[in-house]
Amino acid sequence: MSNVSQFHSKERIQEQACLWISRMDRGLSAVEKQELTIWINQHKIHHKTLLEMASYWDDLSVLNELSGLFPLEQSPKKSNNKVYRFAVAASFVLFSLLGTNFIVNNSYNPFNEHQHLVQTQTFKTKLGQQASFSMSDGTSIQLNTNSIVSVAYTPDHRQITLVRGEARFDVAKDKSRPFTVTAGEQSFTALGTIFNVQKNNEQGMELVVTEGKVLITQATESLENLTEAFKHPSADKFSGTLVVSGEKATITEGVTTPVNKISLDQVQRDLAWQQGILIFDGEPLEQVLQEVSRYTATKFQISDPSLNQLKVAGYFKAGDIDGLLASLNSNFNIDIIRTTDNTIHLASVNF
Repeated sequence: MSNVSQFHSKERIQEQACLWISRMDRGLSAVEKQELTIWINQHKIHHKTLLEMASYWDDLSVLNELSGLFPLEQSPKKSNNKVYRFAVAASFVLFSLLGTNFIVNNSYNPFNEHQHLVQTQTFKTKLGQQASFSMSDGTSIQLNTNSIVSVAYTPDHRQITLVRGEARFDVAKDKSRPFTVTAGEQSFTALGTIFNVQKNNEQGMELVVTEGKVLITQATESLENLTEAFKHPSADKFSGTLVVSGEKATITEGVTTPVNKISLDQVQRDLAWQQGILIFDGEPLEQVLQEVSRYTATKFQISDPSLNQLKVAGYFKAGDIDGLLASLNSNFNIDIIRTTDNTIHLASVNF
């Protein structure tokens, strides 16, 4: 067995720490907790860097996750018990200070020379809410209903995790720092591009590119390889699916289906949520109700199975349940029954 350990640069360790904090924000699995503990124990600089990066994070859940993980570290020898207790106590003091908006002195800032490049943050929208956010590099992110993204910018890379929902990314150009969105088991990497990612589940996504190009890879692909891919896009050693402006890619069960060129009308329908509206063009009623349900806590039940395949077309304001129901009633003679548990039953009048 080799006793040689790989040396990572300071920038690489900072990047790894940011990624771990991003993962903690969306919640660590049992396996990830073990992996993080191993990483922390590899070198004291990992521990130190993780705490430094945590000082930039706004969400206290990350600090709670960290404080819960430190007891998992292996206890040092008895002779070092006092030192160990002091280190752990110091860590908890730091957590407490951060929890009361303690301001870290700039002399402890590892990115002091490149402060404008650093950003770690979480953005969320509630059910039925849409919002836009600006990044430190000029990139803008627009979130659809019930969505969460976490941001981990470092001097070398811009890492976004789409934890849940749907988002539009208008990426500022920076050839030295690719922009990667990780969603479930997939990653979407760009330099200066406008694209939309909808996460249906861990293995199902939809990507629409409206400007530039996006490279789809597995989420396990290293950031170094992604950076290299954009420096040398013809490299044979790198595999992935390239999606360009006006194209749509669908990932089902972790497999990317053939990329399709879509019409301007289709692009407008897919991205109409960005103007707060939903456009349907002959979709089955069952599919329409699934889409509408993303914007409201109201539940729909179709009592008459024959209604499932009715074709629906029209423009609807996102979250406008009454407008949709009125249209269904007048166009298809559908009976609407509301119950006290916020459920709406749909049936044919003669059902």
